[in-house]
Amino acid sequence: MKLRIKKLDIFVLKSFLLLFSGTFFICLFIFMMQFLWRYVDELVGKGLEIGVLAQFFFYSALTLIPVSLPLAILLAALMTFGNFGEKYELLSMKAAGIPLLRIIRPLIIFCVMLCGMSFYFQNVVAPKAQMKLWTLLVSMKQTSPELDIPEGVFYSDIDGYNIYVKKKDRETGIMKDLLIYNFSDGFENAHIIWASEGSMEMTADKQHLFLHLFNGEQFENLKSQTIDSKNVPYRRETFREKHIIIEFDGGFSMVDGGFLSNRSDAKNMTEISASIDSLTFKADSTGREMFNDIKRITYRKNSITKRDSTQMAEGKLPTLINTDSLFNAFTLAEKEKALKAAADQLNTLANDWKVKNMQVSDADKNIRRHQSDWHKKITLSLSCLIFFFIGAPLGAIIRKGGLGLPVVISVIIFVLYYIIDSGSTRVARSGEMNIILGTWMSTIVLAPIGAFFTYKSNKDSVVFNLEMYLNFFRWLFGMRPSRHVFKKEVIIKDPNYTHVSDELTTLSGQCQEYLNTHQLGSAPNYYRIFFVDGPSNAIAEISERMDHIIEELSNSKDGPILNQLNNYPIVSTQAHKSPSDHRWLNILFGVFIPVGLFFYFRIWMFGKRLDKDLKRIIQTNTEVQNRIKNNSLDI
Repeated sequence: MKLRIKKLDIFVLKSFLLLFSGTFFICLFIFMMQFLWRYVDELVGKGLEIGVLAQFFFYSALTLIPVSLPLAILLAALMTFGNFGEKYELLSMKAAGIPLLRIIRPLIIFCVMLCGMSFYFQNVVAPKAQMKLWTLLVSMKQTSPELDIPEGVFYSDIDGYNIYVKKKDRETGIMKDLLIYNFSDGFENAHIIWASEGSMEMTADKQHLFLHLFNGEQFENLKSQTIDSKNVPYRRETFREKHIIIEFDGGFSMVDGGFLSNRSDAKNMTEISASIDSLTFKADSTGREMFNDIKRITYRKNSITKRDSTQMAEGKLPTLINTDSLFNAFTLAEKEKALKAAADQLNTLANDWKVKNMQVSDADKNIRRHQSDWHKKITLSLSCLIFFFIGAPLGAIIRKGGLGLPVVISVIIFVLYYIIDSGSTRVARSGEMNIILGTWMSTIVLAPIGAFFTYKSNKDSVVFNLEMYLNFFRWLFGMRPSRHVFKKEVIIKDPNYTHVSDELTTLSGQCQEYLNTHQLGSAPNYYRIFFVDGPSNAIAEISERMDHIIEELSNSKDGPILNQLNNYPIVSTQAHKSPSDHRWLNILFGVFIPVGLFFYFRIWMFGKRLDKDLKRIIQTNTEVQNRIKNNSLDI
């Protein structure tokens, strides 16, 4: 027995690992392409070497491994258990008495190991890779574009020069009809060169451009040109061949990435905690300094009141100063001066507080960003395990393998996770939500979903059975199927029509008695429905007797009787009495008025329908009895 279980573990692990290895690299490739698309402008046209591009892809892959793991686990689990269900391998395992939790136990252990690996990458590898990657990106942004002068336009990417090429031979690199403006001495004193042909190449050190010009002319002013200049001497030079060297840094150089050390995604959890403490201390110091500024401004504004408080106490100054009367006593020039001084002071204060508000807001945002990244290292690791508990049970329920439905479901679930995670994190970082709640929101939402799917799959529940949901809505809105009775090809025993006729008479009596004792067509009493009445067996007995009669008469060879059997309704036995068989649930519905009103009108509708059904049963009973009597169907 132990050997069989071990072989089962190996089989499950082997099936999962084969799919996981493929889905992981596919997901990593997709995320890398999405990341590359964001920074494609920084790479194209720079003439970057293969080694630089290799570093870019390597560091981006390291930073994207923790993001790729959850989606790869979800997709692999869906495909693995979908294949098991589609090939009836999962059914065979359960038939052997092995529960689902025992089947997935080796995969749970493996996913826990992946969670640990994901956490290690985020806390140890990813910060270093992020630092290298952002340094590389900044260096790429500062790298000059690869020299490619287009035709028919002025090319200005070379500092201090503007070059126009009328026509260019792409194969030989020969440029026709060149016009070069050299602005190194200023725009007013440009050196102009025209050549009928020319070529351009980069020096070996990629620090200079070497221009070879043929058959042209050069124009140059001999003194500085000003606005007052009328006659400016110039020099004109005609040449058959001319060579010019232009400074142009076209090489790649790595910048110092020290200024990126304050990024929260370039730190491990210990460094983030230390940064939060220092940022909080700095923000508190700034707040205390702002508070002291407010006190100083307040005391300065109230200095007149303090100075004159003694005179006011002696009655020499009025207790209240009427500022309007003082202002009206000013001359027009004094009023204008006072208003201007007040406006200037208000503008100064407003600008000062705007700057301080920006400082405080930036500090708070930086602290929240660090806190969010600290928690993100844990939540992203746990998502590996959560996605497994969603994918494995879901694959066992839908029983579809391959790359069709599992891929669609995986994308939908991951998009849902991404929307919840990014949205709540963004709101938390803005300060509108608790930072812990916002960062853990995706885990809080998806963890119960995973537990629900695992529970349902372990109980072999038909969660995705469409008929189950259709039956629920039929029950909720009172929809019911029609009865279909057909003539049997083989009849072993004919019905006892005399017994059936007596049963029909008894059934009609029961229906009529219920109609007489219950006012089904009138509005029911709300209090009795939810707080007094309980389940009743009377209609259940009528329905059971009617089904026995229909079952016996279905052996009849008489076609009209079989047609009349289809007139019998399918009766709801309890829907006209109370919402539930549990008294406490009925009381709860009755107390909660909106739900109670819904069930009240539903019960009223079922009562009116039951009234029609019972009358229809009595009428059909009479028709069947007349058919039996008129045709002497008896044995």
